[in-house]
Amino acid sequence: MTDTETTVEQQATATRPQQRTHATPARRRLEFKNLGELAALAVLIAVFAALNPGTFASVSNAYTILNQASLPLIIGVGATLVILMGSIDLSVEGVMGAAGMTFVLLSANSRATADLGWWAIPIAILVGMALGLLTGLIHTSLKVPSFIVTLGVWFIGLGIATVLFGRSAIPFLADADLKQWPREMTLGLPNQFVLAALVVLAGVAVTRFTRLGRYTYAIGANETIARDNGVAVGRFKIYVFVVAGACSALAGVLASLQLGAGSATIGVNTLFLTIAAVVIGGTSLGGGKGGIMRTALGVMLLVVLNNGLILSGVSSNIQSAVSGAVLIIAITAAAWPHRSRLRIVK
Repeated sequence: MTDTETTVEQQATATRPQQRTHATPARRRLEFKNLGELAALAVLIAVFAALNPGTFASVSNAYTILNQASLPLIIGVGATLVILMGSIDLSVEGVMGAAGMTFVLLSANSRATADLGWWAIPIAILVGMALGLLTGLIHTSLKVPSFIVTLGVWFIGLGIATVLFGRSAIPFLADADLKQWPREMTLGLPNQFVLAALVVLAGVAVTRFTRLGRYTYAIGANETIARDNGVAVGRFKIYVFVVAGACSALAGVLASLQLGAGSATIGVNTLFLTIAAVVIGGTSLGGGKGGIMRTALGVMLLVVLNNGLILSGVSSNIQSAVSGAVLIIAITAAAWPHRSRLRIVK
């Protein structure tokens, strides 16, 4: 680490004395020192296992939970980085739709539009990165709040997906093996969960061992101090939004594989679960505090909660109400001590 990087981190955390230990790499390595979320997850598992011993505690349901967690885990990596720097990304569902439709139409499909094989995947991810780049450029160059920019990019992505979908018949993937890949097993785990775990580990490595990760924390802790100490704040914000776009695009590809067809609305309902998981995991909406492993734990909490409610016969309306209540309580608990200086977006 250079002297400049050290100074940035030290001065950024100095402006937030009550959170100083959270903004250092050493503290981030101890993210799980607070076991509150783990205890809550353990309680949920115990309760639902007692209520539904023959179904919830089964191996098949464990695979179901892992499959359901895969998409929000991947999206959560990018979303966490964005929130760590004090911004927010609402473009997830639009980016997923654009990337997912790109992937399907460039793969062997029922419309016979193209067949680039596995090359369709990196091209689809590039679409997501381009939308992330657009977000970053508008946000940093025109000083438009990330909330507004990403909301607009959401609809740009949705528009692209809708145009690609067109008025023809639904494009179904023609390769049966490709469609089955997400649910096939590797080392006893579904492929899509293995992929999600690798993305999470890569995200953790970025936050702990790279300049991008260190500067993301520094920008979130205090953007002014980071800039005064030589950090190219605008450039690193763009990098983060590009990474977030890539994560959403990869999730769009995976969701299309799960569906086996193209859909402009492939990402519907994923944004709420992802943002909720980031907040419940303990990443501060003000930036500078939290981490990707915390988000992964938040994802598992919500997925287990929803799965358990379904198996317990709770209606979908009540499930939505419970999820919303959990999110409100988590945000209130996290934000209340810092309410006088909380920055939702910047």
